[in-house]
Formats: sequence, C-alpha cells, structure tokens
Amino acid sequence: MEIGFLVLLVLAVVALVLSRRRRGKFDGAEVVGKTPRATARRVRPFDPSKAAPQPATEIIEGPAYVVDGDTLIIRKTQIRLFGIDAPEIDHPYGKKAKWALVALCKGRSVRARVIERDTHGRTVAHCWLEDGSDLSAEMVKLGLAIDWPKFSGGRYRALETHDARKKMWLADARQKGRLHVWERFEERKATGAQKR
Repeated sequence: MEIGFLVLLVLAVVALVLSRRRRGKFDGAEVVGKTPRATARRVRPFDPSKAAPQPATEIIEGPAYVVDGDTLIIRKTQIRLFGIDAPEIDHPYGKKAKWALVALCKGRSVRARVIERDTHGRTVAHCWLEDGSDLSAEMVKLGLAIDWPKFSGGRYRALETHDARKKMWLADARQKGRLHVWERFEERKATGAQKR
C-alpha cells in the first residue's frame, strides 16, 4: 500500500512539472550543456503559434523614424516589424519599401507592443497606427513586404500581392535559407561599383 502511494505521489509531481512547463511557468531558456564554472543557456526563439495571449509587458509609443521597409525607431528604440520581411535599402524595391513606410507613419503616432529582442539586438514589436492599422499588414498589402511564416505563423501570407515574392526574390531566398543567392547579388553589386 505504501508503494502504491509513493508511485501516485511521484506521478502527481511529474504531471505538475510537465503542466507548468507547458504553461510557460519556467524562464523560457533551456540548459544546453554544463561546464564546471557555469551553465550555458540558449533562449528559444519566439513562436507565435505557441504563445499564449498575455498582457503586453512593454509598449513604446510616439512618432517613428523609418530606417527601412521593416525597421523604425520610436523613442530611441530600434524596432523590427513583427512577422514580415521587406527588402534591404540597397536591394530591388528597398527604397520604395522605405518610402512607403514613411508615408504610412508620417505625422502619426505609432504604438509598438514589444514581443522580443532579435539576434541583431533589435526590438521586435507588433506595431499599429492610431487608427488601429497593423503596419506589418499594411506593408504586405502594398506589395512591399512578404510574410515571414517562421515568425508570423503565416498570419500575413493571405495579404501578399500575387507578384510580391517574385519582386522581393532576395528576401524570399533568405527565408528559404538560400544565402548563396544573397552572396552572388552582393558580389555582382560590388564588381559593378568597381567598374564605374
């Protein structure tokens, strides 16, 4: 009888630990390996499909300075728009994407709900205009950004214009892990600049 009670107690503790882990009661980091002096930790990337709706921990609001088609600065904080990928300034459609985002934000207050910090040190945030327009969705609808399903869970894919991925072939290649396409583009750009 005591053995049965101990087995039930152990099972209850295991069930409690697993349920807390699923609900996110732990710190979001997992142990990768142990060294004699310290424990190495790796933070799991944000997965919106697994995220439970939570109250925003940080809101940044104010006028925005646009850096490029998916990056802006609000109150000295560089913010990457959530879930989309726009071309870099020196890539095809890059300047057009930047100026479209400038037109959307000009003279308006932008509200950013911080989601995470990315590997480049930027703050990733869901951004809205005063009228409730989602900036990521607006850029995709304009055909100047594409959905990045790895981060958005496919939230903006249905809003893409029919030719968006063809126009933004470098961003599409990056999403698919074909970085050699980027390298060749940069190489050609560099040799073209040297010939001038």
